[in-house]
Amino acid sequence: MDVLCSHIARNTGSISGVVRRLMRFLVLLVFVLTVARGQVRYSIPEEMNKGSVVGNIVQDLGLDVKRLKSGRARIFTEDSREYIGLNVDKGTLVVRERIDREELCAQVTPCSLHFQIILENPMELHRIDVEILDINDHAPVFDRKDISIEIKESMVSGSLFSLESAHDPDVGQNTLQRYTLNPTDHFTLKELSRNDGTKYVEMELKTSLDREQQEEHKLILTAFDGGSPQKSGTVRITVIVIDANDNPPVFSQPVYRVSLPENVPKNSKAVTVRATDKDKGSNGEVTYSFSQSTGKAIEFFTIDPNTGDIRINDILDYEKSKQYELNVKAMDKDGLTDTSKVLVEITDVNDNAPVISVISFSNPIPEDSAPETVIAMLNIKDIDSGKNGQVKCSVNSDLPFRIKSSSSNFYSLVTDQFLDREKVSEYNITIRATDEGSPSFSTNKTLQLKISDVNDNAPVFQRQSYTAYVTENNTPGVSIFAVTASDKDSGNNARISYFLEDVLVNGVSASTYISVHAESGEILAVRSFDYEQTKEFIIRVKAQDGGNPPLSSNVSVKIIIQDQNDNAPQVLYPVQTGGSVVAEMVPRSADVGYLVSKVVAVDVDSGQNAWLSYKLQKATDRALFEVGAQNGEIRTVRQVTDKDAVKQKLTVVVEDNGQPSRSATVNINVAVADSFPEVLSEFTDFTHDKDYNDNLTFYLVLALAVVSFLFIVSIIAILSVKCYRWRRERMFYKSGANLPVIPYYPPLYADVGGMGTLKQAFNYEMCGTADSRKSDMKYVRPGNQSIISLDASGTQTLLHLEVHRVVVEISDVNDNAPQFPAHNSSLEISEAAAPGTRFRLESARDPDVGVNSLRTYHLAPNDCFGLRVETKSDGGKFPELVLEKALDREAQASFRLLLTAVDGGQPEKSGTTLLLIKILDVNDNAPVFDEPVKKVSLLENSPVGTVVAKLNATDADSGMNGEVAFLFSKYTPDIILNLFSVDSKSGEIRVIGEVDYEQTNVYDITVQARDGGTPAMEGSCNVKVEITDVNDNTPEVALTSLTSPISEDAETSTVIALISARDLDSGKNGQVTLKVSPGLPFKLKSAFGEHYTLVTDGHLDRETVPEYTVVVTATDAGSPPLSSQKTFVVSLSDVNDNAPAFSQPSYSVDIAENNAPGTLIVAISASDPDLGDNARLTYSILPTSVRGSPVSSYVYINPENGNIFTMRSLDYEQMNAFKIEVQVHDAGTPSHRSNVTVHVFVIDQNDNPPIVLYPAQSDDSGLQLTVPRSAPIGHLVNKIVGYDPDSGHNAWLSYSIIPGGDGAFFLIGEHTGELRTAQKLADDEQGGRESLSYSFMVVVQDNGKPPKSSTVSVTVDVEEKSTDAATDSNKSPSRKVNGMTDVTLYLIISLGCVTLVFLVTAVVVLVRCLRHRDDLTCYLHLQLNTDGPIRYMEVVGGPQEPHTRTYRPCYSTLSSRSDFVFVKTPMLSHNNTLNMTLTRKHLMNSANEQKPPNTDWRFTQNQRPGPSGAAATPEVAVGTGPWPNPPTEAEQLQALMAAANEVSEATNTLGPGTMGLSTRYSPQFTLQHVPDYRQNVYIPGSTATLTANPQQPQQALPPPQASGAQPEPPKAAQTPASKKKSTKKEKK
Repeated sequence: MDVLCSHIARNTGSISGVVRRLMRFLVLLVFVLTVARGQVRYSIPEEMNKGSVVGNIVQDLGLDVKRLKSGRARIFTEDSREYIGLNVDKGTLVVRERIDREELCAQVTPCSLHFQIILENPMELHRIDVEILDINDHAPVFDRKDISIEIKESMVSGSLFSLESAHDPDVGQNTLQRYTLNPTDHFTLKELSRNDGTKYVEMELKTSLDREQQEEHKLILTAFDGGSPQKSGTVRITVIVIDANDNPPVFSQPVYRVSLPENVPKNSKAVTVRATDKDKGSNGEVTYSFSQSTGKAIEFFTIDPNTGDIRINDILDYEKSKQYELNVKAMDKDGLTDTSKVLVEITDVNDNAPVISVISFSNPIPEDSAPETVIAMLNIKDIDSGKNGQVKCSVNSDLPFRIKSSSSNFYSLVTDQFLDREKVSEYNITIRATDEGSPSFSTNKTLQLKISDVNDNAPVFQRQSYTAYVTENNTPGVSIFAVTASDKDSGNNARISYFLEDVLVNGVSASTYISVHAESGEILAVRSFDYEQTKEFIIRVKAQDGGNPPLSSNVSVKIIIQDQNDNAPQVLYPVQTGGSVVAEMVPRSADVGYLVSKVVAVDVDSGQNAWLSYKLQKATDRALFEVGAQNGEIRTVRQVTDKDAVKQKLTVVVEDNGQPSRSATVNINVAVADSFPEVLSEFTDFTHDKDYNDNLTFYLVLALAVVSFLFIVSIIAILSVKCYRWRRERMFYKSGANLPVIPYYPPLYADVGGMGTLKQAFNYEMCGTADSRKSDMKYVRPGNQSIISLDASGTQTLLHLEVHRVVVEISDVNDNAPQFPAHNSSLEISEAAAPGTRFRLESARDPDVGVNSLRTYHLAPNDCFGLRVETKSDGGKFPELVLEKALDREAQASFRLLLTAVDGGQPEKSGTTLLLIKILDVNDNAPVFDEPVKKVSLLENSPVGTVVAKLNATDADSGMNGEVAFLFSKYTPDIILNLFSVDSKSGEIRVIGEVDYEQTNVYDITVQARDGGTPAMEGSCNVKVEITDVNDNTPEVALTSLTSPISEDAETSTVIALISARDLDSGKNGQVTLKVSPGLPFKLKSAFGEHYTLVTDGHLDRETVPEYTVVVTATDAGSPPLSSQKTFVVSLSDVNDNAPAFSQPSYSVDIAENNAPGTLIVAISASDPDLGDNARLTYSILPTSVRGSPVSSYVYINPENGNIFTMRSLDYEQMNAFKIEVQVHDAGTPSHRSNVTVHVFVIDQNDNPPIVLYPAQSDDSGLQLTVPRSAPIGHLVNKIVGYDPDSGHNAWLSYSIIPGGDGAFFLIGEHTGELRTAQKLADDEQGGRESLSYSFMVVVQDNGKPPKSSTVSVTVDVEEKSTDAATDSNKSPSRKVNGMTDVTLYLIISLGCVTLVFLVTAVVVLVRCLRHRDDLTCYLHLQLNTDGPIRYMEVVGGPQEPHTRTYRPCYSTLSSRSDFVFVKTPMLSHNNTLNMTLTRKHLMNSANEQKPPNTDWRFTQNQRPGPSGAAATPEVAVGTGPWPNPPTEAEQLQALMAAANEVSEATNTLGPGTMGLSTRYSPQFTLQHVPDYRQNVYIPGSTATLTANPQQPQQALPPPQASGAQPEPPKAAQTPASKKKSTKKEKK
């Protein structure tokens, strides 16, 4: 709510006195407004002193002084001047500069100042409006102090004369209110108001004037405002009385001469003619014009009717005309004239540019064109004369072309060097032609020349070599890699094909490994790769273009095979063979951790796929042994007790680290005993023979069960078939004729067409559609065939050509009427013309000749004129108008007479023209405007020459008396004269200056119309031009405040900048819309008015975008809209919002054991996208333990770069792997951390020699072993067990005896360590050897590089007797190997018996099935039933006996919906049936001879399936008797099927869908075009089913569309055919 207080002084005085009184009440003049949405409004009077208080914003906005200071409050205005200031210390607004309301707002009310107060931290924006109140500080003012008005002495009383209005800048009551005029002897004042409320005055002539008495009259016009005190302004008016016109104008020269250059700009002044008139006032005003005799020159020049300035109206061209002659006429208002001549000579200038014409142009040209090749022929002309017409031609020097002059005005464009399409494929050749004029003119002609390609570039690959990776065991044909080459040429020259060069890979051609796609360059694998065989190979791919000749290049591709876990671990030790016992011995006195054995395995894969782990899967006593997960060492976990079994069987699983993992198992027998002989008997249970016997027994039992099951199933199947047949026959005999009918389904038939090879011809009509399921085939009875032959031969005769000349004479017909040059002809005749005066008229023309040409003229009847026809010397006729009676313009001002020209043809034709005769009179009427007041609208910024309005004034007089000239009033202000002009003849007001709506939006113009009579008469019109605003000012965007940088974690809607926009236009043109560039996390919010705030509109992330370039676009609502942009940069400051990230999720590193301390293990790295301290990283190792020791005792890390080093030498035997937890953190606040795991794998080295574990030996004596004297060759003396602390190949041990000594008497297993005798020791003793002791050295060596070994000294003593245990142990294995258990023997016998019985049964069944085969002869006939809308294929057949049977199979494309109907014998005589008879020898014996069928047992017509059951026909007998006994079962139908098959094979015309029949029967006919039906066909009374042959390929027939909706046959009472449909398919 605005609170407004004012005090108005109401006494007279000066303006300063009023101001002083107003200042006394300054406090009362401060207006405080309610604050709404941060906006305050005040009202103050204008002209307040500087420093005066406007308002207290602290109180009005609810702020305090501290907030103003801390927020750095300031005032923002849209212009440069600040009328209002801010006192931050007091929080008040004060006047800084003088405020003049009229200067600020002119006539706009209310007048307000708008500005904003901006506070920061946080940013606030408050709008302040200060309204400036008007005081009466201006008096009404006239634009001029003196006004002169000229009035004719003959002016009648009541005439009105417009006067200038006064102006008062004040508004409201203080503005202009009324006028007074003194003295009032001859004139009175008339006050009027316009539509906008402004007042203007007109002076009215009260009494007539007399120039002879008083030539001038002095008047005073006073204007008063409504202020207090009242103010006024005056103007002096001088009225000049004009006398009568009695002197004609006189030119200063009879002939004017002027020389002009051609192409002088339009509206240029050529010359000024002057004529003077001695009369005063309007009688002395002279108007200038061109006379009618000037001719066409009037088109090029105009003359100002008032000033006599002759200006250029059109372009003068020296090449068209070199001289012009103008006849100028000067006339005063009463029609008195004088004439003069103006001669204009034209001089030539260089105003024509050269013209380039392309005569010939070759485009394109090949890039291998030689220099001086002509590309184009040019013709260049310049129509100027002299040097202005001399032309030089050139092209750009940087192009490989040049211009050669061949002859005058002809030039050739030729190549200047070799071309290269790959560098420049197209040239824009600009040909420049320049003349030698001053200034010179030039013309450019651009030719677009294309360079055609030549194959001069070979294909280039993107890289010099490629590396591709493929995993092993890949699928053949898989894509490995794709190479791409490019060719700078185009078209076929750039069409690249890829080939594989024939290089050898592993000794074979590379094409056996790889193939290359010729178009795409895709490399495909031809075979599956094996990493273990081939790890990598190199091929060469050639790229060849399609040019002629072709060019090529090649590149090498290295293909690396990547390993997969496709190999299971292989156990190297212990070695298991089929006939040896793998056993280890553990003494009962062994301590905890006693090394029993070591499993050594390898994996041919690589990497982690070859990293092996060991675990114990099966053991007799799990609490006694354990295996090392990494080294495979089997050790005891406790002391051996007496309760432990002597024999222990361990199963060790060796598993790799692949995905998925693979494993292998090894069985180890462990004997818990102190000596070897006492456990020999236990090893007989672990022989291979026992497992072999167990497997044999299992397979024998399985084979016996399978054979027995097959035998039982066969017996059950045979019995089921027999029972089924018996039950079906019983049901058929008892059912009579009441068997259920197979339901009818709408069939989908296959199309059949063609003709058989029978003696009688058959016609088939096939109706096919796009859907084969809806096509029918119709059988048509044989009939006469008519042959229509078309003789396509003919002859063509060529006529003899003769030439004859024909002359045709064209006779004229009257087809053209006489025609005048114009439809209308004007003629001016003075009313003073004497009777008998003749006037020449235009003649008509008639193209016809002879009598058909023009004959005479006729004039329409009238009272004043007659017609006279004259004949020329050439015979042509022309008319003349004759005045027969004196004219009186007052009675009739014009005549319209029709002149007719008539020819002499038959029929007669004529042409007419209208004569417009105007009667000229004397001047006695003043001009009158159509509209005394005219309002028009004009767009601002209208171009110069725009028509503002066209005034029309009429004068009842004619001729010079009626010619009206338009001009502005002499009192028109200069501002209007500078902006507008009026055409003296047309009355068009045009724009001659820049019209700006923002300066003035309306103009009042007084236009006068003056005739050319003597004395001249005039009228006036008031034209009000309202300026319409157009969108001509671009919006201005000002950045008031900007906060940059801002934190990247700034919340949404955080204010970043304050922006203001304004547009000087009005209305929609001044409505500004601000938009921020899209894709930025900012948006604009409207604060108030044209002020906006830029706020965040999304999450900011400095790591993604560190700074934003914000473009604010201001667009107004004008049409077309104008816009401007303001660009500024908003930077983001970093926040520690990103944790460090390692380059890998985890690290795996290998290090060889026995390394030197300080060895670099791995260098890990992390990155942080933040900046500064937020991105400064520090690495550390988390405190963890490795084998009970802190990890820091093994490794340490460089905190700056992340390099990890060893602290000590590592030993694989002690620790083969460990992991390190590494942490990295940044220096931000708060700090962010990340962890990563580093897996360290210690690689084994061969640094330990083998150790002999068993048998135990003392340090001095070595091994002491015994052997019985009777030990045979190969007797197991003992087993030497070695152990290597290393792993892998380094732990793979081999045993050997050092040559020399007694080592020749013994053998040792290379991998098992089993020591056996090589010969009988007793023989050695008999050979003379005295000692019974043998000594030799055994070497145990590992597989390392270099290998390490250990030796053991072995002494073998020979005993006299062997122990029983040893004897038993030697016998037991032999017995079990050579013997066979009773269970196995019985199983073999049982299997043989069962198999024999099964085979005998199968042979019996087969023989019985083949017993009934004998020779049959069948006779078949196929017919097409054409009865009814549905077409079926029917098969009819029967034996060759006195009585036959007929069968009708109805086929559809669905095998489950075909019918087979048994019909009566008389049907064979139907017209549409061709009989086929089946004959069979010895079909049945005499006791069961077939009887003829009874007519009572057939189906009724309604029971028959298919269309034959649609309706009963008279020729079908209906009966209900029983079915006859079928004597032949399936044999009769088999004969039918066999015959059909033989027919199909004989004709060789059946498709792949022919039914499969037996070949044992003799066919009687041939068959053609039998479709593939594949149905099971049921014959009532028979157990047989006709089915398709599954061995022949089947045609593709469309599936049924509605099979699911069709009903199935009833299952409650199935027919034999429906049963066979399910069982027969399975048997087939």
